[in-house]
Amino acid sequence: MLSASELRPGMTVRLDGALCRVIDASYHGGQGKMGGVAHAKLQNLRTATFRERRFRADEMVETVEPERQPMQFLYADETAGYFMHAETFDQVAIDKAVLGRAALFMQEGTVVPVEFFEGEPLSIVFPDIVEIRVADTAPPQHTQGMDNVRKEARLENGLTILVPPFIASGEMIRVEVATGKYLERAKSEKRRV
Repeated sequence: MLSASELRPGMTVRLDGALCRVIDASYHGGQGKMGGVAHAKLQNLRTATFRERRFRADEMVETVEPERQPMQFLYADETAGYFMHAETFDQVAIDKAVLGRAALFMQEGTVVPVEFFEGEPLSIVFPDIVEIRVADTAPPQHTQGMDNVRKEARLENGLTILVPPFIASGEMIRVEVATGKYLERAKSEKRRV
C-alpha cells in the first residue's frame, strides 16, 4: 500500500478489484485547508480499457508486483498473441487489445518478459523503441533543405510509416512503438580494422 501521491507510471495497482497499470500520474499540492490531489491515467490489464481517476493525496492504493517470466513469441491470430516458456513449454495467450501496438512489432521467436499475477498472464513488457528493417521505399534522395519532407516506407512487419528521403530499402531504423513514428537510423556496429 502506498499513498496516491506516490503513484508513478509503470506501477501496477488494484482498484475496485481490477488490476490496472498506471500510464500517467501527477500530483497537485493543495493550498491552505484544501488537500492535495493526485491524478492518474490507468489501463485495465484484463480489458485494455483506459480511465482517469482522481485521488486524495493521502488516499491509500494497493500496489501489486507481477511476476515476470521470459517467454518466446510464437504467433498471433485475430484475437490474441501466443507465447511459450522456453523450459517448461507452457503456452499462454494474451489478448491483442492488451498487447496494443506492440503486437504489430512482435516477430516470431522474439523473447519478451510476460507479466503474471496469481498464475494468470496479464501483459508483456515491450520496449518503447524498436529497430526494424525497411522492406520497401522510394530510392533515397540526398538534397539540402528538405528537413520537413517525408516519404512512405513499408517495414518488414507490413506497417507503413513516413521516413526522411535519405532512407533506402533494406536499412535498419528505430521506430517509436506507441506512435509508429520514425526516430532515426539504427546505429551500426563500428568495424575494427
